[in-house]
Amino acid sequence: MNRDDQDTGAQRPRSAAGQRSAERPHGRTEPPRGRGEDYLPIAEHGLIGDLRTAALVGTDGRVDWFCAPRFDSPSVFASLLDVRRGGFWEIAPVYEVVDRHQFYFPDTNILITRMFTVDGIVEIQDFMPILRENDAEHQQRLVRRVVNIRGRMAMSTRIAPRMNYARDEHRSERIPEGVRFTSDALAVSVRASVGLELDDADAYGEFVLAEGETALFVLETSAGAAGPDGSAAGSTGTVGAAAAEELFMATVAFWRRWLSRSTYTGRWREMVHRSALTLKLLTHEPSGAVIAAPTLGLPEQLGGVRNWDYRYVWIRDAAFSLYALLRLGFTQEAQSFMDWLTERLRDATDGEAGPLRVMYSIDGHPHLPEEVLGHLEGYRGSYPVRTGNDASGQRQLDLYGELIDSIYLFDKYGAGISHESWTDLCAVLDWLLEHWNTVDESIWETRSGQQHHTYSRLMCWVAVERMIRMARRRGLPGDLGRWISVRDRIYHEIMARGWNDEERTFVQRLSAEDGQQPANILDASLLLMPMVKFVSPVDPRFRSTVEAIRRRLVVDSLVFRYDPEQAPDGLDGTEGTFSICSFWWVEALVRTGDVEAARLSLEKMFTYSNHLGLYAEQIGLTGEHLGNYPQAFTHLALISSAINLDRAMG
Repeated sequence: MNRDDQDTGAQRPRSAAGQRSAERPHGRTEPPRGRGEDYLPIAEHGLIGDLRTAALVGTDGRVDWFCAPRFDSPSVFASLLDVRRGGFWEIAPVYEVVDRHQFYFPDTNILITRMFTVDGIVEIQDFMPILRENDAEHQQRLVRRVVNIRGRMAMSTRIAPRMNYARDEHRSERIPEGVRFTSDALAVSVRASVGLELDDADAYGEFVLAEGETALFVLETSAGAAGPDGSAAGSTGTVGAAAAEELFMATVAFWRRWLSRSTYTGRWREMVHRSALTLKLLTHEPSGAVIAAPTLGLPEQLGGVRNWDYRYVWIRDAAFSLYALLRLGFTQEAQSFMDWLTERLRDATDGEAGPLRVMYSIDGHPHLPEEVLGHLEGYRGSYPVRTGNDASGQRQLDLYGELIDSIYLFDKYGAGISHESWTDLCAVLDWLLEHWNTVDESIWETRSGQQHHTYSRLMCWVAVERMIRMARRRGLPGDLGRWISVRDRIYHEIMARGWNDEERTFVQRLSAEDGQQPANILDASLLLMPMVKFVSPVDPRFRSTVEAIRRRLVVDSLVFRYDPEQAPDGLDGTEGTFSICSFWWVEALVRTGDVEAARLSLEKMFTYSNHLGLYAEQIGLTGEHLGNYPQAFTHLALISSAINLDRAMG
């Protein structure tokens, strides 16, 4: 895979123990831009987590991103967004690293980073222990085990937390076997088998490992008061080598036991199972919610302004996630997520945007106002850095189709929906029947004003059609006459106003009236038409749409979502190709019968993953990963395209 402008073996500047601490926030509204070479490429990170939150660990041994205690909590380490101010935890050899590699311990989410120097080889094992499913007594820990493989290794570590996105001061103090950092909202303790010294706001240490020796670090978090010995509340206290090995093996057992429930046995098991493990990492187990990505502010264009917060639950992404979990046989996760969705249906209230919101916080709050973190420079100077997401207040009519389609599949292949859920769905559908023909922002959350989007009409059709199917299959009550009438009206409107007869293609926006040619704007979301059963994949209209998309939006196997020059989206700058659209392209080729082209496109897409099989939201011009990372939407589309291609190949 093409990387960013760095060689993977080159070192970025790092803080040797005792030399410097990250700068404190100064309340700047326009921070000075950092040098690009100070940042690892986005793709040079692995993900670990404990089904409550997650951390990104670079191939250089630095924890660049960690929020606690939840995915959407403020950050403890955020050097991914500001290498000088954001905070980090680094473990690295003192002397020059000549090569480095990173991989997951087989069939788990335990990350292994190996560094090669002229003196030998050292390995860092990073994981967040999970002992059992739905553990009410779960203690949040980040374990870093440093193992010297060969030679004699001089190592250093610096722990530089910067609480609340580097906005809050913290107190640093010694505790037995380690250090503790305390802000008003959070306590973070680090216990180590080697000596740690305080350096102003940070802690650092230097140690030497002979061949076969191990150093151990355990970070624990607590939102409450510290224990009497300085540990986080609920801490297990000292963790020695034997206890660390026990945690390691218990976490291995947890992930392997979970993955063994997968029913996928096709050609691309490694990539599909890595995507499944990633989706599980992005699941908040206590609530059942699946977040879109664990990061915020990673740019869709380096140096640009398209920098959003994705640590929330998009109804759309969630619906597709439910589909992917069901296809792989993870019915327990599907049930937990269905319970979360049921709560949102129960809480639905009519408003300008509709009874459901585009996205919610993990615990179901719909209001996520954006805030600019003016003191952070952003990844490689990509400013502004935003928390929250104003798209939560948009009207996106397509989400009703995606939601009801996923519930239809759960009702058919899962445990089935309850009377209460059906009643809530009927109430939501009543609202949609009155508003399906209004303007909205649609799937891509543009900020150029509301339009009549073909994709939104398509998914409104799906919503009504799936309700009809469920009612007929199970004999559930509903106003079928009205539902069928509206379904058919939507169908005819798409065929009349969403079709450009001169260009022979479905287009992004409907024409103003019947008989008028709509603007010739292509949109990759229309590749889903046969997948949602709106048209046959061999329908001449769909085939010609696929050919138009191939000519104008596809580069190699990569697919742009639309052309912003044709359809301005209200934002400055450009963006890369959308990874999810590339997997939709594979599935569209499968369904039109071009299986060989689909297989080649899928194999090419695998070359755009990073070294761990992870995908960011977008792929840039030279193959670099852009946008928030890793993205659930992309990994579930990979699963779907692989399953359907397997089936087509026999």
